[in-house]
Amino acid sequence: MIRQTSLLVLLFASISLYGQRTPIDSSLRMDWEMYDPPSTLVVPEHPQSSASIPFVDVHSHHWRMGEQDLDVLIRQMDSLNMGVVVNLSGRGGQALKGMMDNINSSGYQNRIICFTNIELRSIDADDWLENTLAQLEYDVSIGARGLKIYKSQGMFHTDSSGVRVAINDPRLDPIWAKCGELGIPVLIHSADPPSFWEPHDENNERWLELKLRPRRQRGADDPAPWATIMDEAFDIFRRHSNTKFISAHMAWHANDLVRLGEILDEIPNMYVEIGAVIAELGRQPRMANRFFEQYQDRVLFGKDSYRPGEYATYFRVLESADEYFPYYKRYHAFWRMYGLDLPDDILAKLYYRNALQVIPGLDASLFPE
Repeated sequence: MIRQTSLLVLLFASISLYGQRTPIDSSLRMDWEMYDPPSTLVVPEHPQSSASIPFVDVHSHHWRMGEQDLDVLIRQMDSLNMGVVVNLSGRGGQALKGMMDNINSSGYQNRIICFTNIELRSIDADDWLENTLAQLEYDVSIGARGLKIYKSQGMFHTDSSGVRVAINDPRLDPIWAKCGELGIPVLIHSADPPSFWEPHDENNERWLELKLRPRRQRGADDPAPWATIMDEAFDIFRRHSNTKFISAHMAWHANDLVRLGEILDEIPNMYVEIGAVIAELGRQPRMANRFFEQYQDRVLFGKDSYRPGEYATYFRVLESADEYFPYYKRYHAFWRMYGLDLPDDILAKLYYRNALQVIPGLDASLFPE
């Protein structure tokens, strides 16, 4: 018995000494930006380069559409199974006419849709309202199917006295009313991700993006609090119930779908599109599925920047049941995503049926019945 006890003491002593002889190398260091190991997870993968059914991209930008080769664009769209692209950068007036002339002469008027834009910096000029309303009527007469408002117009544009023009400025009310009268929707990009207004520290999910793009960082009141800017947009949606509004980027609430649902419940003429927030949906597949089930008539497909190679990630998130796959921009999303495997009827509404209801004059024959 004494001998067994002695052996155990020696064994524990040896283990202790071994541990002491192999200290942790505290000199090892790695920048967080560099740590991006490929996953060792072995699961089924179903990447796809085109959508399973034709879709409408309601949020795209093509600045030189008046002179670009539209045959190239259409071939790219066909490869993605994109039925219609909505160019939000129509600019209005003669610039828009140049785009429409190119579209019409190329024979693609049922595949390429343009929204117009207006100028707000002259809002307090005596003839601003009259000229802007006349421009809207003219733009619609030559083919504009909606109005796009850029984030800069509710954040940085000022009137002649240097005061920020809030997007719910009463002087703009006739514009929203005119869009309702003309039967065209208004797509509004308000603010930016709320993390841009938060301290740039270890608690900020957008830390890497703000390091790489420091001009995107905002102070708490620069140019106004995030919630203030968003509430200004929601205010005009409520007050102009005869006009359809599309809040870009899911109103920057894709990370809080319960709250977004409450807003949609309150504002029946408001719709959202998924441009640039697919990574938020892909990291919460169960919650996102519940959201799409409940609000399937209120969400449209959008991408934002037109880069054909990036659409595959959208298709994979929306259509597959894949697990733990990356987003294509790590500074937007350092996490992995999961496929939503949306039901066919909901996918069809997201891809084209809701757009047919919101944007006038889309060619329904391009899509399944």
